[in-house]
Amino acid sequence: MTGVALAAGWAADLAFGDPRRFHPVAGFGRVALALERVLYAPSRLRGAVFTATLVGAAAVAAEGAARVAERVAPRRGRALVLVALTWGALGGRSLTREGKRIAGRVAADDIDGARAALPALAGRDPSQLDASGISRAVVESLAENTADAVVGALVWGAVAGPAGIAGYRAANTLDAMVGHHSERYERFGFAAAKLDDAIGWPGARLGALLTVATAPVAGGSPRAAWRILRRDGAAHPSPNAGRMEAAFAGALDLRLGGPLQYGTRHEDRPTLGDGRAPQAADAVRAARLSLAVGAGAAAVAALARAAALRTARLLPLHGSNPSVRPESRNGATT
Repeated sequence: MTGVALAAGWAADLAFGDPRRFHPVAGFGRVALALERVLYAPSRLRGAVFTATLVGAAAVAAEGAARVAERVAPRRGRALVLVALTWGALGGRSLTREGKRIAGRVAADDIDGARAALPALAGRDPSQLDASGISRAVVESLAENTADAVVGALVWGAVAGPAGIAGYRAANTLDAMVGHHSERYERFGFAAAKLDDAIGWPGARLGALLTVATAPVAGGSPRAAWRILRRDGAAHPSPNAGRMEAAFAGALDLRLGGPLQYGTRHEDRPTLGDGRAPQAADAVRAARLSLAVGAGAAAVAALARAAALRTARLLPLHGSNPSVRPESRNGATT
């Protein structure tokens, strides 16, 4: 049932958005801040201990909760825990809602309002951005966060169930908290940033392929999306974000990348795509594409998990005797 649980968790996020009270990611963030106060030093070793402790604890706690629930309700307990964890880990509805809200302000020529709203979606400095710059920020953030907040979580839920999805979301949250270039976190956040790059690799690739496949949902061409993904995906300084941004640029026929400002730090990103500069309507199209990619990821993750578990049940457990079948656990998954 864990394949169904992953799809149900995605559907819950789509229907209800983030939990309004007792959000697990917010609770995890508070724990992380408390541990940071104890462990912090400008040291890669301290940062590695911080990251390993929190990611490991999240994975162990999730697996423990699933096993307790399995004992209480042998047929459905584990699946229900996975539904709840998936719902709490995903951010697809919130992501697209914020993107559309900012795009609406740009379309209404409320540039000051759009600038004020942008930090909820993107970390860059919005103070000097015009309508096109804000729209570009929205499209790029939707592309990157579709992989981070939706596809990646579903991939790790399919691979490792409750522990996988909780550990992935913990690592992703720590990267957002400490895994960036600043005087305080340059060394302490190194482990969190590298771990996030590693575990985000499969989700970014699957997300990019799904972007190519679903390009017609946003009025785009799969062929164009594939061409730009292959040509420009590796040009981005991030090993993962570049794949998604290039695929979105090709699918939407846009030109992404270029200069951006993070506080006092300036970056010149490579250009991705051959199209025009983004406008407000393109941010709305990007939100529609993000939802389509999320739906595709939920279907792939659910089918992959169900197929893997079915295969595991059919494999012999004792020696090489094919007549020996796995013992049933009342239909519960492991």
